[in-house]
Amino acid sequence: MELLIVIYACKTSSARKIVAVIPYLPYSRQCKMRKRGCITAKLVAKLLFNAGVNHLITMDLHHKEIQAFFDCSVDNLRASPFIVQYILDNIPDYSNGIIVAKSPESTRRASSYADRLQLDIAVIHGEEKVGEEEYTDDGRSSPPPLVASTAAPIFSFDYPGNVPLTVPKIKPQIKVVGDVSGKIAMIVDDMIDEARTYLDAARLLKQEGATKVYVLVTHGILSGTAPEELNHSDAVDEVVVCNTTPVKHKLERCPKLKVIDVSIMIAEAIRRIHNGESMAHLYQNIRGDD
Repeated sequence: MELLIVIYACKTSSARKIVAVIPYLPYSRQCKMRKRGCITAKLVAKLLFNAGVNHLITMDLHHKEIQAFFDCSVDNLRASPFIVQYILDNIPDYSNGIIVAKSPESTRRASSYADRLQLDIAVIHGEEKVGEEEYTDDGRSSPPPLVASTAAPIFSFDYPGNVPLTVPKIKPQIKVVGDVSGKIAMIVDDMIDEARTYLDAARLLKQEGATKVYVLVTHGILSGTAPEELNHSDAVDEVVVCNTTPVKHKLERCPKLKVIDVSIMIAEAIRRIHNGESMAHLYQNIRGDD
């Protein structure tokens, strides 16, 4: 809300151009309709645009298709060059490593890192979905009545039996697709919020013979007790995040946490936009599927 107020104040003060720098776009995970819920990421995009934003600078959107929600220019910067350089400089014997996608949905991102580092890829299959995707009867989704109502129907149709229900998905037992035995496992993703899924993945990788497990993500949200859970886990050796969100107070709670500074790329993006220069240099070697 404070950001929207500042943007609107600039707009009413006749600012020529308003550029919003939001390294981590809030509500970016709510970019798809779940059941009959709202698409909150689109609401955020509309609020920013209507408040007066002409250009948005962000980094590693949860889904790059979120850019289509905005009616203004969007620069979705990538943190992958910093993370790849960290792997090259700070992970000993990284050539004996393997890039791990903690879910099938993260395979494309993991493949991008694997291609740049010339490493193999493994996928964790069978990981449980987020809680809101599971069916819970809260009283609002009641089934149709079995007894016909005495009131006159607005419309009627002949259907043999009750309304058919969708067959529920049976989630397979969690397993690793790929050989991680004797290798350094590097889990890459765009953000880490709760630690449970990463801890489950790390324990499974250690059981399959991985010598070390690194977690490398762009946005270290780490809400609740996630820093303490990661620090107390024997399965996770190191957690690497970028400073797209405030993490200073979390370093004391999790000594395993390492921070990569990406401010130089954001500063360069601001300089180029202000001077009207091309942004192509910041997207070198970035393919359409990255």
